[in-house]
Amino acid sequence: MKKVLTIAGSDSSGGAGIQADLKTIAAHKMYGMSVITALTAQNTQGVRAVQEATPEFVAQQIDAVFQDIVPDAVKVGMVSSSEIIAVIAEKMQTYHVKRLVVDPVMVATSGSVLLQPSAVTNLTTLLFPLSTVITPNILEAEFLWGQKITSKEEMMACGAALAQKFQCSVLVKGGHLVETANDFLYDKKNGGQWFTGERIANPNTHGTGCTLSSSIACELAAGVPLNKAVAASKKYLTGALKAGLNLGQGSGPLDHLYNLQRRDVLAAAKNER
Repeated sequence: MKKVLTIAGSDSSGGAGIQADLKTIAAHKMYGMSVITALTAQNTQGVRAVQEATPEFVAQQIDAVFQDIVPDAVKVGMVSSSEIIAVIAEKMQTYHVKRLVVDPVMVATSGSVLLQPSAVTNLTTLLFPLSTVITPNILEAEFLWGQKITSKEEMMACGAALAQKFQCSVLVKGGHLVETANDFLYDKKNGGQWFTGERIANPNTHGTGCTLSSSIACELAAGVPLNKAVAASKKYLTGALKAGLNLGQGSGPLDHLYNLQRRDVLAAAKNER
């Protein structure tokens, strides 16, 4: 049994954050563990309140996990303070984490920067260089690069520049580009590679970034090379979107467990009755 740890915020509606991560890990038939950086009161319509954990408590959670059930891979999601980021980076080094996926939740869809400057500094200088791969969307990649991205060529240039700057592999996600859903991976060992994606007419996309990065962590935990981990994770995410789950009044969650053939089991049980 492979073990995957997610370090992120809790989403009370279950569609993103820790909850999405644990569902994704379960869908990959792996054992999921969590370190919670913040509690959020949110649903498909938005975030109502956030209660941040203390850096000391985040450290205690990480120690509790690593001193008992050692993860085969770690995914980091929402981290809102410079102090928490510093603690995570320190612990990743202490426990010699070799497979680390960081989903930099930095910029809101509106374009607003979600992190204070000190937190951005710690994220980019302390945590990114320890990462196997970071997974910024277009808005986050633009922020990190300092330039707009409007084309495939600019995505490629951005990926290469960020990989060089932060000394880690970079997956620039193209979902925010209107015409495509293609992603560009710049692997610091093997160079650039495109991953084509099918744009799916589903407005329920809450937690897609969390889900993709968690899936990549699972694939890495299984020993899959990074490029194949990205390809498999995009396929998994596409299936979760295509399942067409429709919950809530806003942008709803994905069907993370679509691949466990739940409906076939229920149909079989119905036929037996």
